[in-house]
Amino acid sequence: MSTLSPARTVRPALPEGRGPWPGMGAVVAAAVAAMTPVFGVAALATPIERDAGISGTTLGLALSAFFAVTAAGSGLGRRVAARLPLPAVLLLIDLLAAAALLLAALADGPVWLIGALMVGGVANTLPQPAAGRYIAARVPGHRLSLATGLVGAALGAAPLLPGLLAGLVAVPYGQRTALVAAAAFPVLALAAVPLGRIGPARPRTPSTTVTGDGRGACDADRRRTTFRVLLLWTLAAGLATVGSNAAASYFIQIGTASGLSTAVAGLMQSLAGIVAIAVRLTAGGLADRAPRHNPVVVTVMMLSGALGLALTAFGTPVTFVIGAVLAVAGGWGWTGLLLASVMRLLDGQGARAGAWMQAGLFTGAAVTPFTFGVVTGAIGVAGAVLLAAATALAGTLTMATGILLRSRTRVTASRRRAPACRW
Repeated sequence: MSTLSPARTVRPALPEGRGPWPGMGAVVAAAVAAMTPVFGVAALATPIERDAGISGTTLGLALSAFFAVTAAGSGLGRRVAARLPLPAVLLLIDLLAAAALLLAALADGPVWLIGALMVGGVANTLPQPAAGRYIAARVPGHRLSLATGLVGAALGAAPLLPGLLAGLVAVPYGQRTALVAAAAFPVLALAAVPLGRIGPARPRTPSTTVTGDGRGACDADRRRTTFRVLLLWTLAAGLATVGSNAAASYFIQIGTASGLSTAVAGLMQSLAGIVAIAVRLTAGGLADRAPRHNPVVVTVMMLSGALGLALTAFGTPVTFVIGAVLAVAGGWGWTGLLLASVMRLLDGQGARAGAWMQAGLFTGAAVTPFTFGVVTGAIGVAGAVLLAAATALAGTLTMATGILLRSRTRVTASRRRAPACRW
């Protein structure tokens, strides 16, 4: 008697004359556009609080609402990204992001602002599943980590435009004009949408598994272990994101508490964003040389981020600079590698892999802005930073637990000497 093992998608041939990278540009542009509303509002927090008559706590709730909608809608985003033509998904992302920015520009109270960011959160449910689907269909396996590194770099690039607009447009013309100007990016990104075409998918190619030689048991073990590892890695992503999001969102506040001037801390934040992009691209390119080690590299980078964040809590300029370097190089650099690891774990299920990671990343991001602000008010900046570092360390340990679980299952499977167990 034969049963079917989990299907693996055969990558379709690339359209003649065009490689995968122009389409990756369209996917990355949509990912940046989807994050622009939340970073735009965060960058313009002070004038928005003044003009819209809202408190800092309410603004934190609005930012958390963006990430909460993204995390809660990841399952629906996966289904939409898997069923619609990919250019239609990218079109939807860009239009919703532009609408969110325009609504934020018109907001004259907390309800409007929270509603605008919730619209942006809906747009942000789609980029990770869409990217996973595109990469699984179009990017060669030996460039998988580089492609996911590009997606991770989009998260690092997203704050750059709002930061520039905050200084160059908001000061002379006001925050509403700056938000309208920010909406120009998702509108311009519409021009790249047609590049995201992936063509018709080829049929899945199942393999048969004979239960009589123990392969059926191996197949069941694989499914159970895959699910458990996914849960652990998604939880790890959420916990580690609490640390990295705290460092990113409150970088200037932590820097000034460490004795730096606001100008110096702001400059360091801009440089950190550029370094974060470079780290994600470099890590992705290097990881393709030994893709099996990606989960271990992710664990080390998470640990680096936790240690770096802990160093910044000491409150001196020297420890802040050293800690910031470690936090940027590690705590901000692992997202693309983790997406690549999950895509290899869920071979041929790119949209599902993106949805799993999106749920973890943005659940952690949803918790951070409001919680960190409340904890800072209760125990101070240093205490809040140490708590964020401890959370990131818990994410590191959870990631390592998933690796050990998968390795132990592989060892057990290899002893059965069944080909289906070798995964």
